[in-house]
Amino acid sequence: MDDGVDGRDTPAEVDATFRTLRRVAVGYFVVFLVAIVGFPLLAITLDWWSASRLVGGMSPGFLMAAFGLYAFFALIGIAAASLSSAVEARMLGGPGPSGDALDDADAAP
Repeated sequence: MDDGVDGRDTPAEVDATFRTLRRVAVGYFVVFLVAIVGFPLLAITLDWWSASRLVGGMSPGFLMAAFGLYAFFALIGIAAASLSSAVEARMLGGPGPSGDALDDADAAP
């Protein structure tokens, strides 16, 4: 019975992939945390961040909270998902161009 699971990935390969994906996740979490902690630090340390007015009388801090953080969250989510998918695809076996599982001889150098 074919359950669709590729049995050629060794436990060591899966473990290495897991460790790499964990490093990617921790790295993106650090970037996320720096951005989230940096936002209130800007409001505390820079007067112009909340006192100056830009478009329609809105401060840079308000614009960042209203629009910038959402764009940042979307970008970091897309980047993390893309990198994680690429790492998993490169490190674990998958279907080749013909639909067959890649052999070591077929893999690109």
